[in-house]
Amino acid sequence: MSEAGFDRVAAFYDPLSHFIFGQELQLAQQATLEALPLGHPYVLIIGGGSGWVLPEVLSRRPNARVLYVEASPMMLVKSRETLLRLAPKHATQVEFRLGTETSLRPQESFDVIITFFFLDLFALARLRAVLDRLTAVRRRGAPWLLADFRPPQTRWQQALLVTMYRFFRLTTGISGRRLPPIHAELARMGLFPRQQQLFYRGLVEATVFGEA
Repeated sequence: MSEAGFDRVAAFYDPLSHFIFGQELQLAQQATLEALPLGHPYVLIIGGGSGWVLPEVLSRRPNARVLYVEASPMMLVKSRETLLRLAPKHATQVEFRLGTETSLRPQESFDVIITFFFLDLFALARLRAVLDRLTAVRRRGAPWLLADFRPPQTRWQQALLVTMYRFFRLTTGISGRRLPPIHAELARMGLFPRQQQLFYRGLVEATVFGEA
Protein backbone atom coordinates (compact mmCIF):
# COMPACT_ATOMS: atom_id res chain seq x y z
CA MET A 1 0.00 0.00 0.00
CA SER A 2 1.17 3.52 -0.78
CA GLU A 3 -0.06 5.32 2.31
CA ALA A 4 0.55 8.71 0.74
CA GLY A 5 -1.87 7.67 -1.99
CA PHE A 6 -4.58 9.99 -0.71
CA ASP A 7 -2.62 12.83 -2.31
CA ARG A 8 -4.43 11.81 -5.49
CA VAL A 9 -7.88 12.44 -4.02
CA ALA A 10 -7.09 15.26 -1.59
CA ALA A 11 -8.56 17.98 -3.83
CA PHE A 12 -12.01 16.37 -4.09
CA TYR A 13 -12.21 13.94 -1.14
CA ASP A 14 -14.46 16.10 1.05
CA PRO A 15 -16.83 17.20 -1.76
CA LEU A 16 -17.15 13.58 -2.89
CA SER A 17 -17.94 12.48 0.66
CA HIS A 18 -20.61 15.16 1.01
CA PHE A 19 -22.12 14.27 -2.35
CA ILE A 20 -22.56 10.61 -1.38
CA PHE A 21 -23.27 10.81 2.35
CA GLY A 22 -24.43 14.37 2.96
CA GLN A 23 -23.62 15.35 6.56
CA GLU A 24 -23.88 11.80 7.93
CA LEU A 25 -20.13 11.14 8.24
CA GLN A 26 -19.56 14.44 10.00
CA LEU A 27 -22.48 13.80 12.34
CA ALA A 28 -20.97 10.43 13.27
CA GLN A 29 -17.64 12.05 14.08
CA GLN A 30 -19.28 14.77 16.14
CA ALA A 31 -21.21 12.15 18.10
CA THR A 32 -18.08 10.34 19.25
CA LEU A 33 -16.32 13.59 20.17
CA GLU A 34 -18.79 14.06 22.99
CA ALA A 35 -16.75 11.37 24.79
CA LEU A 36 -13.50 13.37 24.75
CA PRO A 37 -11.85 13.35 28.19
CA LEU A 38 -12.24 16.51 30.22
CA GLY A 39 -9.42 18.84 31.17
CA HIS A 40 -6.19 18.93 29.20
CA PRO A 41 -6.20 15.67 27.24
CA TYR A 42 -3.35 14.66 24.96
CA VAL A 43 -5.18 13.57 21.80
CA LEU A 44 -3.92 11.35 19.00
CA ILE A 45 -5.68 11.75 15.66
CA ILE A 46 -4.35 9.42 12.98
CA GLY A 47 -5.45 9.40 9.36
CA GLY A 48 -7.53 12.52 9.84
CA GLY A 49 -7.61 13.50 6.18
CA SER A 50 -8.18 17.18 5.46
CA GLY A 51 -8.39 18.17 9.12
CA TRP A 52 -12.10 18.87 9.51
CA VAL A 53 -11.98 17.22 12.92
CA LEU A 54 -9.35 19.54 14.42
CA PRO A 55 -11.57 22.58 15.07
CA GLU A 56 -14.26 20.20 16.31
CA VAL A 57 -11.92 18.74 18.94
CA LEU A 58 -10.51 22.09 20.02
CA SER A 59 -13.90 23.76 20.29
CA ARG A 60 -14.94 21.06 22.76
CA ARG A 61 -11.62 20.82 24.61
CA PRO A 62 -9.86 24.18 24.19
CA ASN A 63 -7.00 23.10 26.45
CA ALA A 64 -6.24 19.88 24.58
CA ARG A 65 -2.93 19.08 22.96
CA VAL A 66 -3.17 17.19 19.69
CA LEU A 67 -0.79 15.03 17.69
CA TYR A 68 -2.11 14.82 14.15
CA VAL A 69 -0.55 11.97 12.15
CA GLU A 70 -1.24 11.77 8.42
CA ALA A 71 0.54 9.82 5.67
CA SER A 72 -0.53 12.07 2.81
CA PRO A 73 1.56 15.26 2.45
CA MET A 74 -1.26 17.04 0.64
CA MET A 75 -3.80 16.10 3.30
CA LEU A 76 -1.40 17.35 5.95
CA VAL A 77 -1.12 20.70 4.16
CA LYS A 78 -4.92 20.92 3.95
CA SER A 79 -5.17 20.09 7.67
CA ARG A 80 -2.84 22.93 8.61
CA GLU A 81 -4.83 25.30 6.41
CA THR A 82 -8.09 24.16 8.00
CA LEU A 83 -6.76 24.75 11.51
CA LEU A 84 -5.36 28.19 10.68
CA ARG A 85 -8.57 29.20 8.96
CA LEU A 86 -11.06 27.93 11.54
CA ALA A 87 -9.19 27.82 14.85
CA PRO A 88 -6.01 29.95 14.54
CA LYS A 89 -5.75 30.64 18.27
CA HIS A 90 -5.16 26.90 18.83
CA ALA A 91 -2.39 26.56 16.24
CA THR A 92 0.36 26.04 18.82
CA GLN A 93 -1.56 23.18 20.47
CA VAL A 94 -1.38 20.91 17.42
CA GLU A 95 1.68 19.02 16.21
CA PHE A 96 1.42 17.87 12.61
CA ARG A 97 3.47 14.78 11.81
CA LEU A 98 3.85 13.25 8.36
CA GLY A 99 3.85 9.49 8.68
CA THR A 100 1.96 6.42 9.81
CA GLU A 101 1.59 4.61 13.13
CA THR A 102 5.28 3.70 12.82
CA SER A 103 6.15 7.37 13.36
CA LEU A 104 4.75 7.24 16.90
CA ARG A 105 7.53 7.31 19.50
CA PRO A 106 7.87 4.74 22.30
CA GLN A 107 7.72 7.39 25.02
CA GLU A 108 4.48 8.92 23.74
CA SER A 109 1.16 8.10 25.37
CA PHE A 110 -2.29 9.55 24.82
CA ASP A 111 -5.48 10.22 26.77
CA VAL A 112 -7.67 9.46 23.76
CA ILE A 113 -7.22 7.79 20.36
CA ILE A 114 -9.28 9.04 17.41
CA THR A 115 -9.62 6.93 14.25
CA PHE A 116 -12.24 8.31 11.90
CA PHE A 117 -12.80 6.38 8.65
CA PHE A 118 -9.25 5.08 8.92
CA LEU A 119 -9.26 1.47 10.15
CA ASP A 120 -11.49 0.42 7.26
CA LEU A 121 -8.62 1.05 4.82
CA PHE A 122 -6.56 -1.97 5.79
CA ALA A 123 -6.37 -5.66 5.03
CA LEU A 124 -6.44 -7.79 8.17
CA ALA A 125 -2.68 -8.28 8.67
CA ARG A 126 -2.01 -4.58 8.22
CA LEU A 127 -4.92 -3.66 10.50
CA ARG A 128 -3.47 -5.81 13.27
CA ALA A 129 -0.10 -4.07 12.97
CA VAL A 130 -1.81 -0.67 13.15
CA LEU A 131 -3.86 -1.62 16.20
CA ASP A 132 -0.86 -3.11 17.99
CA ARG A 133 1.06 0.14 17.63
CA LEU A 134 -1.84 2.38 18.58
CA THR A 135 -2.65 0.27 21.62
CA ALA A 136 0.97 0.59 22.76
CA VAL A 137 0.66 4.39 23.00
CA ARG A 138 -2.82 4.40 24.55
CA ARG A 139 -2.95 5.16 28.25
CA ARG A 140 -4.90 2.73 30.40
CA GLY A 141 -8.53 3.79 30.48
CA ALA A 142 -8.22 6.15 27.52
CA PRO A 143 -11.31 6.06 25.28
CA TRP A 144 -10.90 5.03 21.66
CA LEU A 145 -13.22 7.08 19.45
CA LEU A 146 -14.25 5.37 16.23
CA ALA A 147 -16.36 6.61 13.36
CA ASP A 148 -16.42 4.16 10.49
CA PHE A 149 -18.46 1.91 8.27
CA ARG A 150 -20.26 -1.20 9.51
CA PRO A 151 -20.89 -4.52 7.76
CA PRO A 152 -23.60 -3.93 5.15
CA GLN A 153 -27.09 -5.19 5.93
CA THR A 154 -28.71 -4.65 2.54
CA ARG A 155 -27.78 -5.13 -1.10
CA TRP A 156 -27.49 -1.41 -1.78
CA GLN A 157 -25.13 -1.01 1.18
CA GLN A 158 -23.04 -3.92 -0.03
CA ALA A 159 -22.91 -2.48 -3.55
CA LEU A 160 -21.87 0.93 -2.20
CA LEU A 161 -19.00 -0.50 -0.16
CA VAL A 162 -17.79 -2.67 -3.05
CA THR A 163 -17.74 0.40 -5.29
CA MET A 164 -15.92 2.46 -2.67
CA TYR A 165 -13.22 -0.16 -2.13
CA ARG A 166 -12.64 -0.54 -5.85
CA PHE A 167 -12.40 3.22 -6.30
CA PHE A 168 -9.95 3.77 -3.45
CA ARG A 169 -7.83 0.77 -4.36
CA LEU A 170 -7.43 2.21 -7.86
CA THR A 171 -6.85 5.81 -6.80
CA THR A 172 -4.94 5.49 -3.52
CA GLY A 173 -3.60 1.93 -3.35
CA ILE A 174 -5.22 1.01 -0.02
CA SER A 175 -4.58 -2.57 1.08
CA GLY A 176 -8.20 -3.31 2.02
CA ARG A 177 -10.51 -5.10 -0.40
CA ARG A 178 -13.46 -5.32 1.97
CA LEU A 179 -14.44 -4.05 5.39
CA PRO A 180 -12.17 -5.71 7.99
CA PRO A 181 -13.50 -7.07 11.32
CA ILE A 182 -12.75 -3.89 13.27
CA HIS A 183 -14.78 -4.79 16.36
CA ALA A 184 -13.26 -8.26 16.60
CA GLU A 185 -9.74 -6.88 16.32
CA LEU A 186 -10.34 -4.20 18.93
CA ALA A 187 -11.78 -6.92 21.19
CA ARG A 188 -8.51 -8.81 20.68
CA MET A 189 -6.84 -5.75 22.22
CA GLY A 190 -9.26 -5.84 25.16
CA LEU A 191 -11.44 -2.98 23.90
CA PHE A 192 -15.22 -3.18 23.61
CA PRO A 193 -18.06 -0.79 22.68
CA ARG A 194 -19.13 1.40 25.59
CA GLN A 195 -21.60 3.52 23.63
CA GLN A 196 -22.72 3.60 20.01
CA GLN A 197 -24.86 5.55 17.58
CA LEU A 198 -25.69 4.55 14.02
CA PHE A 199 -25.99 6.77 10.94
CA TYR A 200 -26.77 6.51 7.23
CA ARG A 201 -29.37 3.76 7.74
CA GLY A 202 -27.01 1.76 9.91
CA LEU A 203 -24.04 1.66 7.53
CA VAL A 204 -22.02 4.13 9.62
CA GLU A 205 -21.22 3.84 13.31
CA ALA A 206 -20.03 6.25 15.95
CA THR A 207 -18.64 4.10 18.76
CA VAL A 208 -16.62 4.71 21.89
CA PHE A 209 -14.42 1.77 22.89
CA GLY A 210 -12.89 1.03 26.28
CA GLU A 211 -11.96 -1.80 28.57
CA ALA A 212 -14.73 -4.18 29.58
